[in-house]
Amino acid sequence: MAISPILKALFSSQTRVKLLSTFLLHPEEEFYIRELTRLLHEQINSVRRELENLRRIGLVRARHRNRKKYYRVDPDFALYTELRGIFAKEIQSESPIVSSLRKLSDIDLILLAGSFVGTECKVDLLVVGDIKKEMLEALLLQDSSLKNMKYSIFSRADFLYRLSLQDRFIRDIISDPRHLIVHNVIAKEINEAKEK
Repeated sequence: MAISPILKALFSSQTRVKLLSTFLLHPEEEFYIRELTRLLHEQINSVRRELENLRRIGLVRARHRNRKKYYRVDPDFALYTELRGIFAKEIQSESPIVSSLRKLSDIDLILLAGSFVGTECKVDLLVVGDIKKEMLEALLLQDSSLKNMKYSIFSRADFLYRLSLQDRFIRDIISDPRHLIVHNVIAKEINEAKEK
């Protein structure tokens, strides 16, 4: 797993960053220590030490099952939503599909939902701008893990019009705090349309 330089600078321990990323981006999963050492390519002692630190502050919970100690993130932790947002934003914004879309000149908004952020949503990717369906599909085909990605494309005018009409699909996807807007050049217009 490549670690973002921003996250490395914010969090001193590489092992802790990897653990946080694993727990925060997979909140429904449980992991045991040896599984984490293999997954993260880290030494068992550093994984054990960092897990204990995270458990002590309340971010992860531990339980015994089948003579193994399992750990999972505690979604009731006070800073859970904020931390998850930081990690998801930093990691997802570095994904190749996002990088490719950002390079296009006529993209106004890129929003990650569904499988990108682990939510139930009608789409995984919302793109606003001047892009042909065939071009987006070609970009998605470059990564085999994205081949079943559900997406929606809107022109800027259509998106803002539907937002001003309180279109349920647009409103739901924009207002869900778990969804990540990783590129936005129409923030002002979105806010104005929301207020109408």
